[in-house]
Amino acid sequence: MMIDYLIIGAGLAGVSFAETALRKDKNILVIDGGQNSSSKVAAGLYNPVILKRFTPVWDAQNQLLVLNDFYKNLESKLDQQFDFKKPILRKFFSIEEQNNWYIASDNVDLAPFLSTRLVSLKFPGIDSPFDYGEVNATGYIEVSLLLKSFKQYLQKTNMFAEDTFDYSLLNITEEYIQYKEFKAKHIIFAEGFGMHQNPFFNDLPLDGVKGELFIIKAPQLDLEVIVNTSVFILPLGDHLFKVGATYNWNDKTSTPTQEGKEELIDRIKEILTCEFEIISHYAGVRPTVKDRKPLVGKHPDYKNMFILNGLGTRGVMLGPSMAKALFDFIEDGVPLAPEININRFRKK
Repeated sequence: MMIDYLIIGAGLAGVSFAETALRKDKNILVIDGGQNSSSKVAAGLYNPVILKRFTPVWDAQNQLLVLNDFYKNLESKLDQQFDFKKPILRKFFSIEEQNNWYIASDNVDLAPFLSTRLVSLKFPGIDSPFDYGEVNATGYIEVSLLLKSFKQYLQKTNMFAEDTFDYSLLNITEEYIQYKEFKAKHIIFAEGFGMHQNPFFNDLPLDGVKGELFIIKAPQLDLEVIVNTSVFILPLGDHLFKVGATYNWNDKTSTPTQEGKEELIDRIKEILTCEFEIISHYAGVRPTVKDRKPLVGKHPDYKNMFILNGLGTRGVMLGPSMAKALFDFIEDGVPLAPEININRFRKK
């Protein structure tokens, strides 16, 4: 049987495209070898504002619109909760930061997301003399549970193959793509940082930034919201918190490091006034692009070969909308936004 889509990679990009195609009654097969994926250790935060500089995330309104529909339907389909709506509070470190927040809230692209009322709540375990600013339309996706549940669904419906992809076995014709015993109308590469091994797309400027994070236990920290400072603090319940993340542009491994551990400990101690215990230490390499936009598009020589990559640190926000954009491009000829189209690099 000829399937519609052969999808290589079962991280956020691959899962987003797979579910988008399934919702349109397409036949798919996902191939993944279980290699380390940054999606598996992702914090899962979605936030329409870059809080370091108080600037809007590109295309945030559309991303949130697609995101809410996508995860709501996926929760219903898999009978699991993945999407947890929680406000993000940006801790201010000075009066100047407060003033910059007010100025930013007048920006037409930021006004829907930045509350103009300062939050003066005092959380045990955090010193906050300059209060907080609240960001709306935020929360987090429990990424590891989502990926695990979706993989199990694919396995039960015979739409998943556990296999390390061998590019030399790919047979490309005008009418179809063949890989081993599988024939497909289209192939989607959604491999994350593994794209560097892909001979069809490895000329694209995909970089990787390693991120490390902790799960900590802090019995004295009473927090039900996400706090953003030099790190994020995400409550998980039972006095457990996810804390991160570091940014390392040189180390491309998924191994936690002593250097990353010490950096996170130092940052946490700058924020928390209470004791904490490190329960777990994770690391992953996020696939990033120099212009901070995803890599989406068609191979210049093969009409049935496509890429969905470069979601970076905002995978849970970008995944659903970028998958929709690619699907609409393939099926209906809807042009890709020039900001994400890989042709922006091919032209050069």
